[in-house]
Amino acid sequence: MTEDTPDFSPPAIEHIPQELPLLPVRDIVIFPYMVLPLFVGRDLSIKAIEAALAGDRLIFLTTQKNQETEQPASEDLHRTGTVGVIMRMLKLPDDRIKILVQGLAKARIQDVTQTTPFFSVHIETITEKPPAISPLEHEAIIRSAREGLEKLLGLGKVIMPDVLTVIENLDDPGRLADILASNLGLKIDLTQEVLEIEEPLARLKRVNDILGKEQEVLAMQHKIQAEAKGEMDKTQREYFLREQLKAIQKELGELDDRTEEVADFRHRIQEAKMPEKVLKEAEKQLKRLEKMHQESAEAGTIRTYLEWLVEVPWSRHSTDNLDIAQASKVLHEDHYDLERVKERILEYLAVRKLKAKMKGPILCFSGPPGVGKTSLGKSIARALGREFVRISLGGTRDEAEIRGHRRTYVGALPGRIIQGLKQAGTNNPVFMLDEVDKIGMDFRGDPSAALLEVLDPEQNNAFVDHYLGVPVDLSDVMFITTANLIDPILSALRDRMEIIEIPGYSEEEKHGIAQRYLIPRQLEEHGITTEHFHLTDACLTHIISQYTREAGVRNLERELAKVMRKIAKRIAEGKIKKYQVSPRNLHQFLGVPKFVPEQEQEKDEIGVSTGLAWTEAGGDVLYVEASTSKGKGQLTLTGHLGEVMKESAHAALSYIRSQARQLGIDSSVFAKQDIHIHVPAGAIPKDGPSAGITIATALASCLSRLPIKRDIAMTGEITLRGRILPIGGLKEKVLAAKRAHIQTIIIPKRNQKDLDDIPKHLVRGLEFIAVDSMSEVLKTALRTKTPKLKSARIPSHTTSGRRKKVASPSNARTPIRQKVTKAP
Repeated sequence: MTEDTPDFSPPAIEHIPQELPLLPVRDIVIFPYMVLPLFVGRDLSIKAIEAALAGDRLIFLTTQKNQETEQPASEDLHRTGTVGVIMRMLKLPDDRIKILVQGLAKARIQDVTQTTPFFSVHIETITEKPPAISPLEHEAIIRSAREGLEKLLGLGKVIMPDVLTVIENLDDPGRLADILASNLGLKIDLTQEVLEIEEPLARLKRVNDILGKEQEVLAMQHKIQAEAKGEMDKTQREYFLREQLKAIQKELGELDDRTEEVADFRHRIQEAKMPEKVLKEAEKQLKRLEKMHQESAEAGTIRTYLEWLVEVPWSRHSTDNLDIAQASKVLHEDHYDLERVKERILEYLAVRKLKAKMKGPILCFSGPPGVGKTSLGKSIARALGREFVRISLGGTRDEAEIRGHRRTYVGALPGRIIQGLKQAGTNNPVFMLDEVDKIGMDFRGDPSAALLEVLDPEQNNAFVDHYLGVPVDLSDVMFITTANLIDPILSALRDRMEIIEIPGYSEEEKHGIAQRYLIPRQLEEHGITTEHFHLTDACLTHIISQYTREAGVRNLERELAKVMRKIAKRIAEGKIKKYQVSPRNLHQFLGVPKFVPEQEQEKDEIGVSTGLAWTEAGGDVLYVEASTSKGKGQLTLTGHLGEVMKESAHAALSYIRSQARQLGIDSSVFAKQDIHIHVPAGAIPKDGPSAGITIATALASCLSRLPIKRDIAMTGEITLRGRILPIGGLKEKVLAAKRAHIQTIIIPKRNQKDLDDIPKHLVRGLEFIAVDSMSEVLKTALRTKTPKLKSARIPSHTTSGRRKKVASPSNARTPIRQKVTKAP
């Protein structure tokens, strides 16, 4: 160690240079005339000290705004600080420097002239003028400050004796305020506030206010300590008596396993910090156990009950990560898109940051399998810094699974809610209830009804499990449920949850998910690197469109894993060093395509209209064919149609009959011709009312002999009066039309608002025609020389680009449901 001890006298204030090196300090505010040691380890701080020692040993000392910042910028430093002189310098073995500095005068930063390798600043020295007050007022203020300090000392505040001596001999209000503020142990922000007050009298008055608040805090601290001491005396007395009893029992040879077990339970009950009602019940059961024979059956029941009571996290909780930027980063790292869900979590964090005590939200993620509902819950827990617990409710039929069994039954246990809390170890985890739409019901009760109390923020602060029999506070738990469909959920339970729809991903979104998450994960799981394998973008698009058909990405990940396994096999056999998978050789890995897209019509045809269908795996294009033959006016419907779709066909035919004259159709044809409506892919069940206008258009074309424009697709429900009613699943249907290269889509006018929920890039290049009546549909879709009616056209560029998910078809009228599984 080397020490530098110069022989010098500090310069006068008026001789302080205007430019000095700056030393940022983190945990203290330095005042003029203070002498204190500082330990310096950061490079920029060491270089600032070296620069000061190379000159006149003067340095500007200011405090950081955030003590955690390791490499502060100029905006991270307070503008007001103290010019100090380095009196001594000592180099330590761990490359740090210890310096002894003395504050000379306050100054403020005018400009930062240098930031590397150390801060250099242009300063303005603050010269304090004597306050213009009467001697009487001067004496009163100083005496008030000294009396406030004496009261603090009387309440137990500790201040060094030499500091007290200096205070007794000081008559300058500015210096008195500085020395009091620097020795009261105040928070950094409050001490900095005192330093920045330039007028000495105002500074001393502010310190007087702080002394008054410190007196109130210390008085309250004394009161709390006195109350705690009274409780401690009682506890100590009981402790000594128990220890004496234990010693007597030990001397008599009566100390057995039961006594040790009871003592252990008593200790664990105290550590659990239970609420008052729970503590009374625990002590009551412990006294019963103490009086029972160790081998009795009831003793075993009580012992198990006490084990559960002490293991429930009554007071243990995790601290929320309230850094919204960090939480947003975590959510974006783990999941692609899903902006609506991410925004809702960040809103919760923002409110939680502003209000410490708030009820946990009850969220329900609804969407098809594989869209990331469960993994999203894990990401939310990671973003919040909480524990994550997941239970699956699929197939649950017993109410006791939720509320627990009563202790009178053999093998009774608490419900899965209490078990989940015990598993988490904290009373505020992120608790996911999976498959809430698949809960059953039988003679043992309705689990959905039992969940009403759990998922009600107004009731779950006192949830009573049948086994525990005491209230458990679930208000801090963040419950998240998942469901594939909303309709099967009990209406009262659905009302308690905030439902967030996750309808599925478009092909573009799946492409992004695969590139960002699925491919890197499968490469790691199969021990392959990018040096061995390259999958082209065109090939990935080919896999998505022709080897999978789903709303989520599970099958896509399976197909990618299949490709990886074959590549890994060839690499392990030493056949190849690097392999590129493209659409030309993809069949070698995955075989022939499983899903072939519908072929586009080559020309306008009579009686063939293009509809759009919603399926659980996304949207699809649906062709409706109509033809006539000699007969007696019968209507034949084929194509595995459901009852609702058959009713739509009858409604469409009734409308066409009523408008026969306007459409140029001979009314006698309805009595002399049989009409046949067929929807291809007959092995696939189809149902829903949204094919109404598609069927009506096919009938009108067939009977009027006018062809239908092949580049128009349509969706909407029809009434007998020809009105067009809104439908659901618009986003999925738009995606289906885009895949089929259809550029014009007819939609109900009341669905026009739903276009705002579709991302802008998905509707780019599409034209939407909003209609109110069937006459508008026919004049738009039929190839005729008759002038078209004026209809509302919505260019794609007018749609909103906000990234939201379209509401599920369960929210609007039921669309066509078309299963994607093929018949054998």
